[in-house]
Amino acid sequence: MIERLPTPAPHELDALTALWERSVRATHRFLKPGDIGFFRRIVREEALAAVELFVVRNAAGEFAAFAGVAGEQLEMLFVDPAERGKGIGRELVQYVVQQCGVRQVDVNEQNAQAVGFYERMGFRTFGRDPLDPSGKPYPILHLRL
Repeated sequence: MIERLPTPAPHELDALTALWERSVRATHRFLKPGDIGFFRRIVREEALAAVELFVVRNAAGEFAAFAGVAGEQLEMLFVDPAERGKGIGRELVQYVVQQCGVRQVDVNEQNAQAVGFYERMGFRTFGRDPLDPSGKPYPILHLRL
């Protein structure tokens, strides 16, 4: 079941950030040493506060996945590695497309699994930036429905 998380408490922000890190370590093998710490601070202190959050919890009530939405943009989607392959990511994307009007997503070009996932969800590339928003050399693909 998907729930909106209106104002995450500090312990929830910590749990979401930990989930983000587990997911990134499992899927973003292209990152250079030290980058996870750099991005972790941004996620915890800035990115999570800048989006409308939607979460899915596991049977124990812990976060299994989350999506962050700003307007028509899916800003983030992260699934705990232990929960991958269960359709949670697909469910979250379908929800934010139908309920929030999401039409665009940006994805790291080097994250081939994510690129393929969004293409299977109907997104198509319409642009590319050679650097990520922080200026690091991780090309970003812009996709839209």
